[in-house]
Amino acid sequence: MIPASARLRYPRASALISSSIVPHHHQHQQYAFSAAQHQQQRRCASNNIMPDKTEWKLLTRVEYERIKVDNPIVELDGDEMTRIVWQMIKDKLIFPFLDMDIDYYDLSLENRDRTNDEITTDAAKAILQYNVGVKCATITPDAARVEEFKLKKMWKSPNGTIRNILDGTVFRAPIIIRNIPRYVPGWEYPIVIGRHAHADQYKCEQFQTDNTPGTVDLVFHPNDGSEGKTVRLFEFKEEDEGGVVMGMYNTKRSIESFARCCFTYALGQGMPLYFSSKNTILKVYDGVFKDVFQQLYDNEYRDQFEKAGLWYEHRLIDDMVAQAIKSKGGFVWACKNYDGDVQSDIVAQGYGSLGLMTSILVCPDGKTVLSEAAHGTVTRHFRAYQRGEKTSTNPIASIFAWSRALNQRAILDNNNRLKHFAQVKPQLMMIPIGDTQALEDACIESVEAGYMSKDLAICVAGTSKVSSEQYLTSEDLIDYFSERLKVKLAKPLRKRYALVGPRLDPPKYKSEDQ
Repeated sequence: MIPASARLRYPRASALISSSIVPHHHQHQQYAFSAAQHQQQRRCASNNIMPDKTEWKLLTRVEYERIKVDNPIVELDGDEMTRIVWQMIKDKLIFPFLDMDIDYYDLSLENRDRTNDEITTDAAKAILQYNVGVKCATITPDAARVEEFKLKKMWKSPNGTIRNILDGTVFRAPIIIRNIPRYVPGWEYPIVIGRHAHADQYKCEQFQTDNTPGTVDLVFHPNDGSEGKTVRLFEFKEEDEGGVVMGMYNTKRSIESFARCCFTYALGQGMPLYFSSKNTILKVYDGVFKDVFQQLYDNEYRDQFEKAGLWYEHRLIDDMVAQAIKSKGGFVWACKNYDGDVQSDIVAQGYGSLGLMTSILVCPDGKTVLSEAAHGTVTRHFRAYQRGEKTSTNPIASIFAWSRALNQRAILDNNNRLKHFAQVKPQLMMIPIGDTQALEDACIESVEAGYMSKDLAICVAGTSKVSSEQYLTSEDLIDYFSERLKVKLAKPLRKRYALVGPRLDPPKYKSEDQ
């Protein structure tokens, strides 16, 4: 049983809010922009630098009703600095605007240890029940963490545990902000990593042998009593001085689900799909993945892709990595579990920052999702926070974790007001949408106006030597996002067209042109 303290439910809030909106640097000052100050604002924004904070003077009053959300979202709290920022996001960007219930699970390392990690399994089951979860970054303990937290054991990755229960595919996409330079400047369009979130190394069995000679076999025992199969893996000799052994697996059902998710997602985003493997070496293991993708494409998806002017292609992963670097982007890249873990971080950094990446797990039923930030717990900032120092931790990926979860809740509940608050734009397609995707646009427009965290200021400046005048602390930045969000929510809804990322036509290239 999970202790009552491990699970909480947020009460519903009052229906009407009346808010005064003032920048965090100048409370209670009247609106007073001179023409010169307007010019300076435009000039500073174009140079990716914050205007002089002493010259911002604004007071606005807006009224709006909190958005009623009919069904709960499952919240999985986390560790260290991301937990601190997570609470700020809830206090300033979520609960002031939404009238909703939260099914809360504390996945901090201490609580996982206290509950023998049952809290993680219970959280995954709750996501299956309510269809929508949102997760803060958590610690996966190593030997040093076991000692630091005096843990009972080295608990498994909570992400791995949850993903193995939910199955499905993790899609990781960059958050493209026009004034944030890219380490791979040729990437004009998003590259979305589709990561198979089941088994392989993440549900393997492994052990270390001593220097005793012996053999390692892979054995399959059929339940019907028929003849099994035994394969000699390796024979350890005395001169080997021991070694390590690992056994892993996957299921054809999960591989087919992964492939279907990737084909459906690519069609929905208007992007071609690539799957990469090392089937030249793992002829059977990766060969099954390759064959499943090709068979599904030929039998079920080829006509839809060709009508949309899209395509699917398998590539060796070493070739795919090289092609991705020299491409313009604009495709979905399906990866096995471990490959996707690695490549998603490479892609995120290539677009500017690990703090500018969304991550959403889509389950086989097509409606159950878990959204999270695609980065760690930011331990270095947490140590500074513990010393009483102010930090500038990038909150955008965690904010987008909330927006993606709320967007799915809005779709499932057919909640138009919640869609206005949290709707997500397709990666490349021009489509009619609501007036704004208020929460995400508030963040992106703030950064494009020059208000950003330290890591983004370093990207813009091209040097780690940035002054405190060039960035905001975590709390100040979230406050600024909140001010923009309040103004957006006060505007009437109307139709308009919008495009995520660079204002360019989708790429029409293939294979060698990548």
